[in-house]
Amino acid sequence: MTILTLVRHGETDWNAGGRIQGSTDIPLNDTGRAQAREVAATLAADLAGRDVVVVSSDLSRAAETADTIADALGTAVTRRLPGLRERSYGDAEGMDAVTFAEAFGPWHAAQVPGAEEWPVVRERALAAIAEVVAETPEGVDVIAVAHGALIREVIMHATDGEFPRVGERLPNCSATVFRLDGDAWEMLAYAGVAG
Repeated sequence: MTILTLVRHGETDWNAGGRIQGSTDIPLNDTGRAQAREVAATLAADLAGRDVVVVSSDLSRAAETADTIADALGTAVTRRLPGLRERSYGDAEGMDAVTFAEAFGPWHAAQVPGAEEWPVVRERALAAIAEVVAETPEGVDVIAVAHGALIREVIMHATDGEFPRVGERLPNCSATVFRLDGDAWEMLAYAGVAG
């Protein structure tokens, strides 16, 4: 049995501007760094006395968030996993929401040239998580810092599509917690908010 905490990276300038980042490597901004310090302090308090492994996506916004968390926990990030990268949005990367809607229609039904297919995102996310869990000793918690769309796919897998609810989003530096027992997933804490 493993407790897994998925943390969305801190804010970037593209987040603040409502632009689609996808696999484009955009760094944290000052707000994102403050968010990372805040979630790091919370996790350090919540996990005091527990053994923890910290991993992240290899994109800089997730890597820096993970470094901040690991530092607060008195450890280091053990792996940077391409499998935890954000979905590639193909031709939509860099677009704002209005431009996206004009070009491709409603978000949930959009067919974007060059974008990674949703089942592929879920498959690689679950494979990366399974790899980390398999390498982690029993009784050691895992914190994985990743990206909003990827975390949504994991949540949908874990809850058979019950969460996230329509219209909910995962704020920057939010943490969603799961219990993994073999192939069984249970969501223990959910970070989705309206909007």
